[in-house]
Amino acid sequence: MLSEWLRESRVLPVITPGEVAVTVQLCRTLAAAGMRAVELTLRSATALETMRAVVAEVPQLQVAAGTVLTPTQLDLVQGAGAVFAVSPGATAALYQAARSAAMPLLPGVATASEVMVGLEQGLDCFKLFPATALGGQDLLGALAGPFPEARFCPTGGLRADNFRAFLALPNVICCGGSWMVAPDLVAAGDWDAIATLAAAAMQAESGHSSGANPDH
Repeated sequence: MLSEWLRESRVLPVITPGEVAVTVQLCRTLAAAGMRAVELTLRSATALETMRAVVAEVPQLQVAAGTVLTPTQLDLVQGAGAVFAVSPGATAALYQAARSAAMPLLPGVATASEVMVGLEQGLDCFKLFPATALGGQDLLGALAGPFPEARFCPTGGLRADNFRAFLALPNVICCGGSWMVAPDLVAAGDWDAIATLAAAAMQAESGHSSGANPDH
């Protein structure tokens, strides 16, 4: 199920929630522009309230919970209605909690060893973070050899001018970024600019998914 959600989403906006009403409007704008999912991070005091509001008011979006670090947080975001959780890394305790949770976990990895641990846990989708700092496309290409079954959502350093190159890689199922939800655009209420950036991202997705890559 997680791989299907990621493949359909293709571009996952990473949002740190601010004022609840503003973040709901932001999510409405993204949905209207064709985006299919958002990641709302646990980096603000309004995060859980915002998740509940977006789940209720923008039902066409799949809501992922980001920056999930502990089993307690995993329980909280599941209660808030998130459909899957995203972590910047992973611990034994988080993996154990995820096994009994009713929602999938997209764990962060940065090394081959961490991919191996995740595969041992029965997972095959991972967040590569921080993607560009780790080597970006070169690292993803290197990981494809020993781990042909693994799929990645690179996040960290992706921008409007480089995300298409990531999406073109066979082992990239989705990518995460915040260029279409930049804080200055949100603060200014520039919904038109946000919608334009979001629509452009999804247009790029449409072109990529029509290619001949059998994994996509």
